[in-house]
This record gives sequence, structure tokens and C-alpha cells, in this order.
Amino acid sequence: MHTSSFKEEQQSQVEFYEAEKNTPMCTFSGKNTANRIRHFTSCDKGNVRILDFDCNSLGRPGVDCYCQHESGAAVLQLQFLINEGALVSASADDTLHLWNLRQKRPAILHSLKFNRERITYCHLPFQSKWLYVGTERGNTHIVNIESFILSGYVIMWNKAIELSTKTHPGPVVHLSDSPRDEGKLLIGYENGTVVLWDLRSKRADLRVYYDEAIHSVAWHHEGKQFMCSHSDGSLTLWNLKSPSRPFQTTVPHGKIQRDGKKPESCKPILKVEYKTCKSSEAFIIFSGGLSYDKACRRPSLTIMHGKAITVLEMDHPIVEFLTLCETPYPNEFQDPYAVVVLLEKDLIVVDLTQSNFPIFENPYPIDIHESPVTCTEYFADCPPDLIPVLYSVGAKHKKQGYSNKEWPISGGAWNLGAQTYPEIIITGHADGSVKFWDASAITLQMLYKLKTSKVFEKQKLGEGKSTAEIVEEDPYAVQMMYWCPESRIFCVAGVSAYVIIYRFSKHEVNTEIASLEVRLQYEVEDIITPEPEIIPPFPDASSQLPSLKNLSGSTNTVACEGMMKDSIPCLSVKTRPVRMPPGYQADLVIQLVWVDGEPPQQITSLAVSSAYGLVAFGNCNGLAVVDFMQKTVLLSMGTIDLYGSSDPYQRQPRSPRKSKQFAAGLTELSDSPVSLELERCKSPTSDHVNGHCTSPTSQTCGSGKRLSSADVSKANRRGPGRPPFRKAQSAACMEISLPVTAEVGYISRRAMLQQLHGISTFSHDERHFTACSWMDKENRENSFSRSRSSSVSSIDKESKETITSLYFMESFARKNDSALSPCLWVGTGLGMVLILSLNLPPNDDLRLTEPVMVSPSGTVLTLKGAVLTFACLDCMGALIHPPYEVWRDPNSTDDNEKTRKRKLVMHSPSTSQDMGEHQFAVVCSEKQAKVFSLPSQTCLYIHNITETSFLLRADVVTLCNSVCLACFCANGHIMTLSLPSLRPMLDVNYLPVTDMRIARTFCFTNEGQALYLSSPTEIQRLTYSQEMCDNLQDMLGDLFTPVETPEAQNRGFLKGLFGGSGQNFDREELFGEATAGKASRSLAQLIPGSGGIEGMKGAAGGVVGDLARARVALEERGQRLGELDEKTAGMMASAEAFSKQAHELMLKYKDKKWYQF
Repeated sequence: MHTSSFKEEQQSQVEFYEAEKNTPMCTFSGKNTANRIRHFTSCDKGNVRILDFDCNSLGRPGVDCYCQHESGAAVLQLQFLINEGALVSASADDTLHLWNLRQKRPAILHSLKFNRERITYCHLPFQSKWLYVGTERGNTHIVNIESFILSGYVIMWNKAIELSTKTHPGPVVHLSDSPRDEGKLLIGYENGTVVLWDLRSKRADLRVYYDEAIHSVAWHHEGKQFMCSHSDGSLTLWNLKSPSRPFQTTVPHGKIQRDGKKPESCKPILKVEYKTCKSSEAFIIFSGGLSYDKACRRPSLTIMHGKAITVLEMDHPIVEFLTLCETPYPNEFQDPYAVVVLLEKDLIVVDLTQSNFPIFENPYPIDIHESPVTCTEYFADCPPDLIPVLYSVGAKHKKQGYSNKEWPISGGAWNLGAQTYPEIIITGHADGSVKFWDASAITLQMLYKLKTSKVFEKQKLGEGKSTAEIVEEDPYAVQMMYWCPESRIFCVAGVSAYVIIYRFSKHEVNTEIASLEVRLQYEVEDIITPEPEIIPPFPDASSQLPSLKNLSGSTNTVACEGMMKDSIPCLSVKTRPVRMPPGYQADLVIQLVWVDGEPPQQITSLAVSSAYGLVAFGNCNGLAVVDFMQKTVLLSMGTIDLYGSSDPYQRQPRSPRKSKQFAAGLTELSDSPVSLELERCKSPTSDHVNGHCTSPTSQTCGSGKRLSSADVSKANRRGPGRPPFRKAQSAACMEISLPVTAEVGYISRRAMLQQLHGISTFSHDERHFTACSWMDKENRENSFSRSRSSSVSSIDKESKETITSLYFMESFARKNDSALSPCLWVGTGLGMVLILSLNLPPNDDLRLTEPVMVSPSGTVLTLKGAVLTFACLDCMGALIHPPYEVWRDPNSTDDNEKTRKRKLVMHSPSTSQDMGEHQFAVVCSEKQAKVFSLPSQTCLYIHNITETSFLLRADVVTLCNSVCLACFCANGHIMTLSLPSLRPMLDVNYLPVTDMRIARTFCFTNEGQALYLSSPTEIQRLTYSQEMCDNLQDMLGDLFTPVETPEAQNRGFLKGLFGGSGQNFDREELFGEATAGKASRSLAQLIPGSGGIEGMKGAAGGVVGDLARARVALEERGQRLGELDEKTAGMMASAEAFSKQAHELMLKYKDKKWYQF
């Protein structure tokens, strides 16, 4: 089991990926070189996030790493070892950590824990291995980066200040070496004291005193001046030649007093940067400093360039900013070209090369939690053309005014690995927006954003609560999504009981939005009489089809004040023509309406068939089927009505309300358990059902209807505080606690499922209002819905049977069927499976004119627990995908495209003989899974998945060319079962469900992957595929890519003579143990890290690629060794010949005298 992030679980080796992190508290960016930059963010929970961007790879981010300190302490500061592949982090527990970035999984090499002092500021000079560390006591220590050992050289605060000073200077807030002379260190103290310390002579060269607290200090590149930002919103410029008073004092946002007095104080300037340019005036950039009388203004970044002052307002508080410059050397003209600004919930980069300072278009998904995520869907192995198409239409919607330059943050290298199939993640949000993300690589890239709220009228402030009084702050929150990648049809169900169907088009269109209204509210308190059961016949097939006009507008009846609401939706659809840009365009809006003063219940299940042109959705009241091609309602029926005479509970069938009837006494259904007979598969024939059901018209209500006394009494009994809709939150902000005792386990489980599906079920019997105290507490604390059920026990009554799952497929509806036919499989909260037959026109040319008939088949299958998912397998065990329509542009300007017929892709054979006369139906509930043989409806395999818990999510997925059932249990187990045999293959205790966020967003996809929302701002992906685990190391990007360091500019003779000290500064000689001695052992403790071990793990993770590279290297080395052998032999032969010739020459002249030569 692997998840994408840098953290290991106890049960298995895990690899993490994080799409977004928590709100950062402090951030610093380190510069790699002049043209390769990495950005680092640090967070309040000890997290470190490294964002690398490789502009050479399709211009999008490729590396995203998430590291976490084991202590969990907040990260205060980050220092990058430029072009060295290392990072130093300072955390709030007074510990320095050295991270190794030369491996794909960064790990800590060393840690240095300060015992007696608190770390406040760190500074690492360029190309230095000595780190300056300032503390809260005002002392400055020096740490060797290579060994992570303290030097004996210490700058004590009482040595830095004058002896006559009687007050403590405060904590160290700034450290930097002079651009003019590396041997001098500028130390800034909080109370307004700045000291220039000579490291060689160990004394202060100058001291500066100011009566306002200092927040930051910045050097001029020549090293003759420095600037300080203060708590009163002022900037002071100091000259080293006259340190007695500021050379210049300005309050950029302060009002100038008429009498010449000092400008009024402003908010503190938290940070300032002073950057010079060769060809223009210097940039002074700072955050904060606004006037106090503008408290309502948003956080801002001020850019002063010459006499021009530009204030950039931000949407979120500024955490940190960093100026990107052309050179890493502090003693050269900086020439800044961009400013990276980290906000609490965003990251922006400002272009300084243009006068209007536009921002760069951010290629990274920082704003995944721009609005709280309410639901997610994950699709792997999508059609390859989807990502480019979505990206192209998404790019057209982007705001204008961005910088035309490339994203300036670059660095690292990213890999796709061996598996390159497209992956798309869809997130639904509380504001009604839907975002499509490219998840093919380790990182996310936003492709397209859809705003579903645009189809509705905005609620005016002066407008009363006539239509949307039950909807609170987030009436457009997305609750459920269904996407068909092949046909590109997208469907959204919202919290305000509506369904929107979208079609994809590459062309802009200006048209009206079609809408339908459905009455789906049923009696709960029907009187059960001893009369014989009467099955009302379904409407005849020739019953009239409702027109769009009748369904959408004519039934709306809004009574005057004091009258009952009836036949009105929660939101108003726009009636005027709407301009729809290229992308997803609304085709039909379906809304559930109020019925006799009772609001519609939230939608709990959703299914769409592009081949049939149908959409089905259900809630706790019943089921609705809509033909979105003809824009008509085909079925609107209570769940009990779907059974007919096949109801195992023998309940009275109910139909949509036409009039209210009350009696003096109310009888509730008994809570008797289901008999063991129901465990066997039931398959009544069609004889049990009288007639068919097709396109029942919605019931109209007369205008000006008056409340009867019974209605008034019932309305009073219902109570005023009963809004059926919740305030949409991040997919869950509530924590849940699963009960341990068996007595309350079942009820709590049902309550959690109620929260999961957003069900609002009410019991109108006052006798059940006083439930168990723990139950009330659990509902108050954990209910995902704001609706309060007066009796949780009523959830277990069969009076309301929630539709929990829907599935369109070609199947056998009855036992005696000999051929496949279109079917709609319906799963309920009581474990019942119903099959509805769909009678479509035989000819596609008649599809828009002939009605579609929907009729219950009478088949009922049973399982334990609420039904979660369906699937269909052929006789060989291969997955049969539902039929779909091939996408075509509905607004194409091409005549051939307009006249082209619908092209349907049917994955199942046309006759049962080709199928081996049968197929397998896979049904999984929250307790067990069953495989049925069709059409005989024989239960071939059954597996009880859990007895003590229940499933939250189950999906039939493909993995390694086979099919399996993937399950996620509420106790945290992830399980997979083989199909069709239901043999357990994997059972891992991965993650206990501690809040509803996980339950609402967990979803599986093909190729052994899954995801969930691990926090309100984080999407976490995981894999249970061994193949992907083996290749995961190769998919990780490389953080460190060494580049050539730019050469420093040559200093002229006169500049070197008059511009500053020309002597070299040897820090090793000054800070080394030989000169400075050893630091006290009690001052800091060295803690070895696991960087070496992690490096070995990382190397072992990519063993396949490493072995291949090693094999090639070995062969090359063998060849080189062979060549070296031959050269060595030749040299030896040559040496022997030379020795022989030299010996002969020696013998020849051995006996000759010197004068004979």
C-alpha cells in the first residue's frame, strides 16, 4: 500500500503526494543560481514543502515534495545551500535540521538541538559553510554546516553593545554580512540597535540606535548604506560614515503634517528589501506599513521605484516575500525581475520588469481549497484527448492581465515513470464550482473550472425568503458528481436538491437554459389498514407526456404570507438567454420542489447514461428518471411503489402527494428483523407487476390553497427549526467517534450513513423526540447535515427507504428473459436491489419523438446493509462497461457534424448466445458482496466483508488486465476481492475514519489507485498496486539539478582600492576548532539523522532503473578495462625495448674515456 507523501505508515512502506498543505506561518525562499530557483514554504505544523518548476518540460510544474519534521514543531526559517543540494530548516523547538536534497526523498542528515537558547534568526552567506544563528537572548552562534557542530566563536550581546548601555537590546532579528567586506557582520536587535561587528578583531565597528523597534534590515549592494523597517511604519536609511542619525527617514503611507511635524505613525513594516538596478533607480519593496485609518483595507505589498509608489492589495495575509534577482552575489547590482509573495492560502509572483507590475500566471494548484472541497471523483486511464481539450478551453477562461513572460521559478527535473496513462481528478466545492485536475504526474495541474451557480439567479438582498429560505450560506454546494469521459457528459447534484446536466462544446453559444421540476415527496405517516393489499396499476403506456412548459413553470404556486409552499424549487433558474463560453454548457436543470409545505430532500444517488439519454437520481423519498434528450420526466415514484407486490416487507405502496389526509391515530411499522428468507435471492416474474410506467405527469396544485386545521397542526408539530439543508463545508469538518458497544453500533452506523448521504429523515411522532442522550450528543456534534432528526431510530424503520445506488447497463431484467435489454439497477438503504426495464425506441431516428417507457420488472435481490455499487461481468469474468454515446459537438458549425447520427458503443454482445447465455452481476453493500448469475438470478458467490464495521466506499476497478472489487471500511481497512469468485486478495489496516471528510471523499479508480481529502486543504493519493509501487521511485522528480554558478564581476583596480577591503576572509581559520576552540557541550546537542538510510531506501526503490544503468556502466567499464589492458601491454613491450636499447648503449660506451666522446 502506497500513498503519495513523505511519511511512512507502520503497516507498510508509504510514499506520499500532497496537493495542498496547511496554512503556512513563516516562509523563506532560497536562490539556487541566477536562473534556477526553488521555492520553499514552511508551515505551522512542522511541514516543509518544496516547489520546483521545470519550464523546459511543457512549461508546467513537475516536482512537488512534502517533508515533515518528526517533532511537528512550526518551521521558523529556511536557508538553501545554493547549488549544493541541501537545505537548513530552523524549527520552533530550537532545532536546526540539515536536509539532503540530492535524493528523490529528502531526508534529514543532521539535527542540532539548542538546549539553553531559543533560535530567532539564521543567515548563511553565499558559498559559505558557516551558518550564523541569532538567539532570543541576543547572542550569535556559528554552526559548521558540514559537521553541524557549534564553533567556539560566539558574539555575546553584552560585547556587541556599548558598556554604558543599561538595557538588553532584545532578540536578534537580523544577521547579514557586509557586501563590502565579508569579515563584518551586521546584527540587528529588536529594540532598535544595529551593530556592525568585525569578525577578525572581535569588536564592534559601529553602533546605530533608533527609538523604534526594528523588524528587518536590508543592505545597499555597495555596502555603504543599509535600510531598516520599523514598528511605526517608517523606513530609515543609514550611512556607515555617519551612524549617529539616519541619513533619511520616510513614512511611505503616513500623512504629512501641515506644521512640519513627523508624519503620523502607521502599521509596522514587517519586511523590507532594497535592490539596486544598473539602468534605473533602486527598488524598495516592503510589506505592511499602511495607515491605521485604513484598517478595512486588505493586506498589501508596496513597491517603491524612484518616486512612484505602487500598492498591491492581496486577498490573503502576507506570510513572506522574496525578491528574485539576476545575480546571487550581494556586492553587485541586483537587477530584480520578480517578487515571490507567499500568502496564507496562495502563492503569487509579481513581474517587476513591467511598469504596471502584473502577476505571473501560476501553473501550480495552490488554490485547490479556494472554496472548501465537498466531493471528489478520480478517473484513471481516461481517453488521451481529454486533457488537451480541457486545458485548451480552460485557458480561454483565464483572466487577462497576466505577465507575458514565463514562470520564473524553475529547477529540478520531473519524471512520468513507466506508467503514462492520463488521470483526471474532479473536485466539487461549496461555492458550486467544479475543478478538473490533470493528475497524470506526481503533481496536479488545473485544467478547467466550471461554475454551476451561473445557471441560477442571484438572490437579492431585499428579496424575501419565498424560494430559498431553507438554504443557508452555501446553496450551490456540489454534493455529487457523475462524469462520462467518453461522451463528455457531466452531471452535478447540488445541496439544494437539483441536478444539472452539462454537455461539452468547443463553441460559444447564447441560449436559454431548459429546466424541469419534479415532485418527489411521499407520505411517511400513511395509515396501515387491515384491508387487503391493493396494488394500484401503473399508468398506461399511452399516458400523456408532460410538456416542458407544464413541468417548469405552470405548477409553481407561491402562496402569500401565511400560506403553504407548494411546487416551488429552492433556487430560481435563469429565464433569459445566457452566454455559455466553450467548455461545459448547461443542457438541463432538474429541481425537486416543495410539496405541501415540506422541502425536498437531498439527493443521495445519481447515474447518467449517454447511450440511453437518461439520468436517474434518488433520495430518501424515492426515485426519478428523466429523459434529458426529450426534456421529460419518465418516472417519479416512491421507493415502496417500485416493489409492487414484490415488497418483502408488505408495506403499503405510496405515490406522490396529491392531497393531505390525516387520521386521529398514526401507526408505525414494527421494527421486526428481516427474516432469513430474504437472504435468498428473490426473482418474482413480471406477473407480479400490473402494467408499465411511462412519463407520469407531475401533479399540479391549485393556486391560493388554504391550510386546513390538520395541516396547521401538523406544521406546528413539525416545529420551526427544521431546515433540511446544511451549511456546506469542506467535505467534512466534523469529527465522528464510532461506538464500541454492540448495542449502539448499528444505530450509530445508520446515523453515519445518514450524514454520508446527506439524508434528512424526520419522524413526526413526538413519542420518539426524547432519544438517548449520547445519541443526541452525537447528532449535534457529528451530523454532516444541519437537519436534526427527532428520532435516529426512525432511520431504521422501513417507512422511508433511501435510494443509495443506481446503475445503467445492458442486462437481463427477469428470469425468463432470453436477450439483453437496457436496465436500471436500483439499490436501497435496506439492502434491496430492484431492476427497472427501459423500453427505448427501436430506431435511433425515433429517439426524439417516441417516448421511453420505464417499468419495474418485479425482480428483487437482497443483501445485508445499504447497497453501494453495481457492476456487470461477461461469462469470462471481464468487465462489461455500460454503453455510451461517442461525443459530438452539439454546437458545431460544421454541417456534417450537425447531421451526423448518434454513434453508440455497446460493450455487451447483442444476443445472450454470444455471452455464453449468461453474465455475472456484482452487487456490493456495506456488509457483504454477492455475485449473481443472470438471467437465472442464482447467487454464485457471497462474501461477508465485515461484521463489526461497515463499508464506506466500494468500486469495481481494473488492475493489471483483471477486475477486482476494492472496498474501504469505516475501521480503516482497505480490502480487495477477486471477481467473480470474491476471494480476498488484500486486507490492510490503512487509515481509521476519524472524520466525515474521509468518508465523503474517498474514491477508488482503475490501476490500483485511490484518493481522499486528508485535511480541508489536502488531497492524498494512494496506490495498492505492486507494479506502481515498484515504479513509484522513478516517477518522483529530482530536486537537485546542479548548474554552473555564474562568475562574479571583476572589480576594477580603483574600486578595489577605494571601495572596500580587498583582503580575503578565511572563515575556516577564524571559526575552526584550532582558533576558536570548542563550544560548550551543554549549549547544543547533535542528533544524527536518517538521511543516509533514506538515501539507501530511495536508491533501492528504483532498483530496476538502477540495475539497468549499472549494467550499462559495467559493460562500458569492461570495454574501457579491455582497452586499458591492451594499452598497458603495449607500454610494457615498449618499455622493455627501451630498456634493451639503453643497456646496449651503456655497454657500447662503458669503457670509453670522457675525452673520447
